[in-house]
Amino acid sequence: MESLMIPNQLFILILVLIFAILIIVVMTQWRKSSQSKNEITLIEKEIELKKMAMVEKDLESKRLMENPIPLPQEQQENLSQIRQSTSDLMNDIGYKHTEINERLARLEAQTEQKKLEKMLKEIEEKEKKISKK
Repeated sequence: MESLMIPNQLFILILVLIFAILIIVVMTQWRKSSQSKNEITLIEKEIELKKMAMVEKDLESKRLMENPIPLPQEQQENLSQIRQSTSDLMNDIGYKHTEINERLARLEAQTEQKKLEKMLKEIEEKEKKISKK
């Protein structure tokens, strides 16, 4: 009977150890998940604050645009010239982008045409060889 008790006690001890390890693993995983949930809510709050700050900046800039500060004539002319030169530059940039895109399209088409012509010649040569046989 005593020899039977030792394996039973050993078995129970192993089960208790496995159960304790299982509890430790579950607790650490639960702690990690709760920490990550807290981090996620913190990040969400930070994003919300940044959105609010952006909206405030936007409203401030709109308010400033609606209530322009009267400038002297010389400064107004200077700003007008800057706006005009910026507009001219943007038009020039747009034209150059369009020209580059058109030239690239033409280059791609020419390259494709040369490839197709080469393939056509190769096919014609193969057809000639086959028809001679």
